Amino acid sequence: MTDQAPLSLDDLVGVMAKGIKPREQWRIGAEHEKFGFDRSTLRRPTYDGPGGIREMLDGLTRFGWAPVREGDKVIALERVNGEGFTASISLEPGGQFELSGAPLTTIHDICNETGQHLLEVKQVADQLGLGFLGLGFDPMWRREDIPVMPKGRYDIMRAYMPKVGSMGLDMMLRTSTIQANLDFESEADMVEKFRVSLALQPVATALFANSPFTEGRPNGFLSARANVWTDTDGDRTGMLNFVFEDGFGFERYAQYALDVPMYFAKRDGRYVDLAGRSFRHFIDGGLDELPGERATLKDWGDHLTTLFPEVRLKSYLEMRGADGGPWSRICALPALWAGILYDAPSQAAAWDLCKDWDVEDHERLRRDVTRLGLRAEVGGRILRDVAVDMVAIAKQGLKNRARFSGGMVDERGYLAELEDIADSGVTPAERLLDLYHGDWAGDVSRVYRDFAY
Repeated sequence: MTDQAPLSLDDLVGVMAKGIKPREQWRIGAEHEKFGFDRSTLRRPTYDGPGGIREMLDGLTRFGWAPVREGDKVIALERVNGEGFTASISLEPGGQFELSGAPLTTIHDICNETGQHLLEVKQVADQLGLGFLGLGFDPMWRREDIPVMPKGRYDIMRAYMPKVGSMGLDMMLRTSTIQANLDFESEADMVEKFRVSLALQPVATALFANSPFTEGRPNGFLSARANVWTDTDGDRTGMLNFVFEDGFGFERYAQYALDVPMYFAKRDGRYVDLAGRSFRHFIDGGLDELPGERATLKDWGDHLTTLFPEVRLKSYLEMRGADGGPWSRICALPALWAGILYDAPSQAAAWDLCKDWDVEDHERLRRDVTRLGLRAEVGGRILRDVAVDMVAIAKQGLKNRARFSGGMVDERGYLAELEDIADSGVTPAERLLDLYHGDWAGDVSRVYRDFAY
């Protein structure tokens, strides 16, 4: 048995609590995924071979991106910005291309970073005959049509997912999302932010709903991506009802995470399959797969990344409820949440929208928005009306933040598309369906031509 002392609960809590920082140091992170496709066949690219993902990654190194390898495979890229913060490009299991942006101070910075990334990607993709598309769910291809990326953790997940839900492989291979990451200044502030963002996450899901097609046909959903999460793995997904209970804080989240079964541990660059094992037993050195070894803080940090609730806590809060979409909505999601959560009056006003919703309301709304979008109901209100209020609150919060671009324009303009969606009550998915039944004459492949980046 190792001489290493077992991790304490204080150690585990400390990984999350280290994110506490004063308001003046708060930053915003944005992440987005997108589907690559071969322009001639519309098929998703393989990793190896001409016009493959490996060539995309290699091509992007001309812009100062440094390769990250797993064995002899390049599986990600990193680049440090002028402030010393790192952005990364990584691969989801089906080759979805993800930008995890550097933590930045304004939405202007985020939109500039996103734009630079998409222009770099397009320059390389054009040379390879590839295109990229922002949707929440692959509109054309079956699971078995999608190449799998050579990352060890994904092999473990692919074997485990069918044991715990019917749609975990769809989540891995056929979904894309936009995320926003935000800071907190104390444990109490984290709790307040967690509660309001978790309760309102289904509203964001409706505003960003953008996945109405599966295998070339309408699928009956406005957000097929969000529906996938309702039957992926109940141990690590969902609305986390305990967040709304008295006494919630870092320790309660740590206890939840301890009870989520593991996927893996990484040793000497290799992923060890620990799917279904207990992290508590790992702390005690009780795993047969790693005899004599106890969990480290690095193992705990890795484990926290394998939890997939609608809002996730690490050393910051991750908003996880939005479908992939166009450039404009990549900028809109962090604008929405920064407007609400980085201005105290706006955060309080947003809590007033949802503070009377109960556990049943949260769970029902999470499911209803997948099909009904802004036509869902909660707390006696049509969700469209809640969304109008939510976007207005965010807009006021961004006005109060008063973060200006070089042209002396504040951040409110990034919400214009969400204002239009909320005011109309028509989700992006419903607009795609109108095209499918109208100009596209039932040809889903038109989405690649009309909506590629």
